[in-house]
Formats: sequence, structure tokens, C-alpha cells
Amino acid sequence: MNLPNGAHAVVGADKVRDYLLDVTHPDGFGKAAFFTAMGFQREAWEELANALRQIAWDSAVTKSMTSMHGQKYIVDGIIPTPMGQNVIVRTIWIVDKGEDRPRFVTAYPQEREP
Repeated sequence: MNLPNGAHAVVGADKVRDYLLDVTHPDGFGKAAFFTAMGFQREAWEELANALRQIAWDSAVTKSMTSMHGQKYIVDGIIPTPMGQNVIVRTIWIVDKGEDRPRFVTAYPQEREP
């Protein structure tokens, strides 16, 4: 199963530029260290946002669960990096109650399974 309505997934600048790519963010600095080491830059945040949207579009849902805010989805996918590597990333999405478009929540590196 793919992410419902994945072609219309919402990936906000606040989540990418101001969290995943902000090495000074008190909660996201570890993720930012990873993504910036892969060559993604805060000034060009759209590059990472587009890679995350691509995961929403064409990668299969790994797990889904219901929360008090809506339906959450875990989607693992491979993104190409500016450094020329392909890395596996776990992404979290939510379709909020009363909405039909998935909204990006977070992403982090995912280990390859043995």
C-alpha cells in the first residue's frame, strides 16, 4: 500500500528548513547533522523537501496507526543526496482528521535490514 493521496503530500518549510536542516534546533540538531553531512543545505531546503515528497509518492507504507490527531503512516524510502549517495530514510506522515492530504511530520536515517 502506498501513502494515500501521496501525490498531494504537504512538506512545509518549517519542518525541513527550520527543523531537519537547522543544526541549532534543540530537538532536531541530530537529524540536521545527518542531512547536512549528506550535502543538503538550509538555503536550498527545497531539494530535501522534494526528495521527501518523492518518498510519499512512490514508496510503500511500512506501518500505519491511528492517533488522536488522525492516521499516521511510516514510509521508508531511498533519497539521492547532493553528495551522490543514496540513503535510506524513514519518514512519518499524518493525515489529520477531517483532511485528505498527508502532512510530513519528520524523517531520520534508517538502517538497512540484514
